Amino acid sequence: MRMGQIGFDAATTLLARHGLQLQRVAPGEPIPGSYWGDEEAGIIGNTVHARADTPVHSLLHEACHLIVLPAERRLDVHTDATDSIEEEDATCYLQIVLADELPGVGRVRLMADMDAWGYSFRLGSTRAWFEQDAGEAREFLRARGLI
Repeated sequence: MRMGQIGFDAATTLLARHGLQLQRVAPGEPIPGSYWGDEEAGIIGNTVHARADTPVHSLLHEACHLIVLPAERRLDVHTDATDSIEEEDATCYLQIVLADELPGVGRVRLMADMDAWGYSFRLGSTRAWFEQDAGEAREFLRARGLI
């Protein structure tokens, strides 16, 4: 699922609740701060950059990288938010939870898209990880008041 399919309004509102901005990038233009390049979302400071062809899972993933960081660390982020496994796991978990707040997306669709893109979890699927193996990620997010 791509951002053009759901529009930018709900995502803009969702990110704003977490102190983030969503910057729409024109078709064909490079996405600033994109770690993976191509159509993948990018992050610079408190801003998430995306085009209409950006996958929703990518937008949520990059936004969640910023959300799990303390506010004082966000401004230093450019392209790569962390090398922490704990923060990466929390990011993956939170993007699944927040998918329910985007009309027409939801966690089931997002997890399927994550699997199709190639997210890798030791239990073999995003859903299995989320339901059976993500306790540490949940605790990380609870401790910070994010879920």
